[in-house]
Amino acid sequence: MPTKRELTMRQIRQMLRLARDAVSAREIGRTLGVARSTIQDNLKRASTAGLAWPLAGDLTDAVLEQRLFAHAGVRRGFRRRAEPDWASLACELKRPGVNLMVLWEEYRAVHPEGYGYSRFCDLFREFERRLSPTMRQDHPAGDKVFVDYSGKKIMIVDRATGVVRDAEIFVAVLGASNYTEAA
Repeated sequence: MPTKRELTMRQIRQMLRLARDAVSAREIGRTLGVARSTIQDNLKRASTAGLAWPLAGDLTDAVLEQRLFAHAGVRRGFRRRAEPDWASLACELKRPGVNLMVLWEEYRAVHPEGYGYSRFCDLFREFERRLSPTMRQDHPAGDKVFVDYSGKKIMIVDRATGVVRDAEIFVAVLGASNYTEAA
């Protein structure tokens, strides 16, 4: 996924149509329910990409998104070292047992002249800040409980017999209060 954007493709098409009709960025923002600065940024992207209303009939949403947001957040010619695909690294980081050190070591195995660990972490955190990290959800009290296993097993040793067994950790969270219980 290229970068976080605050408008849907339908809204971007409507924004371009309104801009062609000489409607101000402030009024377009009111119409679409977003900030004027968001409209100005997206109009600037469209201008840079050479897009104007009416758009070609065969221009799909995916192609439009690619043309507008493919290079967002990357300053051309600014970084001189090979960079990994930050989006795929963010997905990899969600897997059990994977951390930034492991990802950096894999990166350096492929690119020995690449970034050092601290710069690699800084660039990854910079990428993460551009993502939308949260989604607010309101749950009425007593309505929902979220349950799952933690994904990692712990070893339990019976002191009397010395037998070692693997045990799952069960986690439950109440939706309204976020009260967490692990067993």
